[in-house]
Amino acid sequence: MENWQAYLIIVYGILAAIFAIFGIVKSGSGKSYKRFWPLNAIGGFVWGDATIFGIFWVILSVISLLTKNWFLFELVFVCFWLVRSVGETIYWFLQQFSEAKREPPERIWFYRYIKSDAVWFIFQIWWQCICVISLVLLILLLRA
Repeated sequence: MENWQAYLIIVYGILAAIFAIFGIVKSGSGKSYKRFWPLNAIGGFVWGDATIFGIFWVILSVISLLTKNWFLFELVFVCFWLVRSVGETIYWFLQQFSEAKREPPERIWFYRYIKSDAVWFIFQIWWQCICVISLVLLILLLRA
């Protein structure tokens, strides 16, 4: 593992640890579903996500650093985003056709640009793109 790779893992692990700590505190005070956009860096959207994903990324970072295995970090990172994006694609697809509107269009930040429930399929398409990118990166990593 090269120095820049180790530094990147360290920074990512520290960021994840900070988010995990705040996630635990915020979730403990009843704010598990409060959105915080910087959590997207670790795959989260709300403080409850940060609690689990933060711990996950810290553990992966520690294991990758101890084993000096950059490939492991890359592989898990790409697989994580593949699985996360498939889940989000399904979520937004189901939201589009559900009677129960957990995510009313007006509450979605992108609504200011698209003033309809089309925001749901915009998010579907976004997560499908992330899925394709993750899948291609996974294939490239495994071929290397």
